Amino acid sequence: MNISLKLSRSQHFITVCVFAGVACGLIGVGFHLAIAEVFGGLWSTYSGLGALVWPAMILTPAVAGLIVGLLLQFIEPGAVGSGIPQVKAAYHTQDGSIPGRQAFWRFIAGVISVGGGNSLGREGPTVHICSASCSQLGRLFRLDKERIRAMVPVGMAAGISAAFNAPIAAIMFVIEELLDDFSSAALGGILIAVVIAAVVERTLLGEEGALMTRSVEFATEPWMLVCLVLGPVAGLLGHLFVTSLLKARARARTLTMPAWVRPAAGGLSVGLIGTLVFALSDGHHGVFSIGYADLTSALAGELGLLALALLLIGKMIATVLCYASGASGGIFAPVLFIGAMLGGVFGVVEVELLKLSPDVAAAVALLGTGAFFAAVIRCPITSILIIFEMTRNYSLILPLMAGNLIAYAIAVRLRPIPVYDALLLQDGVNLRDLPQYQGKRNWKHIPVSAIMSAAPLSLSSSFSAERALGAIAEAGVSHRSYPVIDPESHRVDGLISHHELETLAANEVDKPLLNIVVGRKLVMLRPELRVDKAIAELLAQDVPRAPVVSDDGDCRLLGMITINDIVRQQNMTRDKETGEFNV
Repeated sequence: MNISLKLSRSQHFITVCVFAGVACGLIGVGFHLAIAEVFGGLWSTYSGLGALVWPAMILTPAVAGLIVGLLLQFIEPGAVGSGIPQVKAAYHTQDGSIPGRQAFWRFIAGVISVGGGNSLGREGPTVHICSASCSQLGRLFRLDKERIRAMVPVGMAAGISAAFNAPIAAIMFVIEELLDDFSSAALGGILIAVVIAAVVERTLLGEEGALMTRSVEFATEPWMLVCLVLGPVAGLLGHLFVTSLLKARARARTLTMPAWVRPAAGGLSVGLIGTLVFALSDGHHGVFSIGYADLTSALAGELGLLALALLLIGKMIATVLCYASGASGGIFAPVLFIGAMLGGVFGVVEVELLKLSPDVAAAVALLGTGAFFAAVIRCPITSILIIFEMTRNYSLILPLMAGNLIAYAIAVRLRPIPVYDALLLQDGVNLRDLPQYQGKRNWKHIPVSAIMSAAPLSLSSSFSAERALGAIAEAGVSHRSYPVIDPESHRVDGLISHHELETLAANEVDKPLLNIVVGRKLVMLRPELRVDKAIAELLAQDVPRAPVVSDDGDCRLLGMITINDIVRQQNMTRDKETGEFNV
């Protein structure tokens, strides 16, 4: 009897997903232990330094930042930031291709950066490492192109499962953040990989949830109505956090210091803020690194109001400055930390005012963790599941759901583009390839920066028409019109059409383009302007296109937007009689 051992394509893919689950589980555990060992070793060393402990606390994150900055500049630039935006870009625009070297250097950079005390987390880097490793596994096992791409969400889910010990939330996070639907061909592989990764993590680190909380079961009581206040505050604070992060990141890129020095500057800010909070809060060092000890204390109701407030403010500022500097590390853990401190403040106040059990303060801290996560990360279902899985406490599910959804709704209203997508925009990745920005359903609420043509071909205002045509020919692209910009400030001076350039060159007009476009009507749009208002502005001014410029007053060119871009993107039609667009 002949028995065929040849696997079908689906069986081959599932087999690779089994290996991926084991690999991601080991990576997640190894990354966690390496960071904990480095950071724990540093604090053990501090205890024997005497008076030198203060400069050591201040300078250690800066030294770690300097090492990471050199690594990012000269060895692997792809290890910058959290890693989740890079994974999204690879999945949607690069067919899931992530270089294997990024996984190795991301591991090294993450251990140095987060283990060295910088105010960032390990979860985003874990996702990047696991996704890159799974992408390479797909190539190693000679999967077809479609299944190699499918290995990216497999790695993302397994990485989250291993990092948080939360397999159900890991699956939902991938669906909400990456896939945007439940019908992905990778879903079977994702299920297998997250289970195996969680089994590996629990075998090596134990069965406990990722967050240690008081094992108290709560009945539905009036104090839970605090979620109706906590939710809006978390939504507003989440918006402030994301806005500050994006503005600080944009500002950091305009600094004159070399890029490799910036993570050191970010680390120095962490050192100064963390040491100040440490001194004022009687020895709490949660601003440094992940801050797991103080996070656990907040979720156990063991921190006082002053410590909670100091850690909340200090962690928020330090994380913004550190991430904006270009260090290596994620925002998952800082978001959970800030949320816990915010909820802890509400909890302590409520306990004091209403004379409740200290267990209530711990419970409200947990509610704050979920609400702030929902406001910043923008995965509402994941924000509920992940808190439940990480704490194994179901009794708070109703106020948790209410607070999370309120915070999420407010954050979406204030900023339609989620933080990871906004980071991609800053990196010049156009969001038109992402499924959540395709079709009609979102067009009114997204900003023009989401669908503009980033980094368009521009012409120096000092060029003549003939020189401009030469630059266009050298670039190998041709458009109907081009922005004319100041060569030093990149300020937009005007627009000029390709036909006009040809006419000027044919007539041997040798004037600089600035002299040609000066005084012409010029409509410029801000990146945060909603698409519906942008198209109304273009129609009102009777212009088919406009440059998108920075909103810092310098009018630097960011991209170009045309009515045709919007029509193609949103599948709109225009009424012949009214001129209005039908959606």
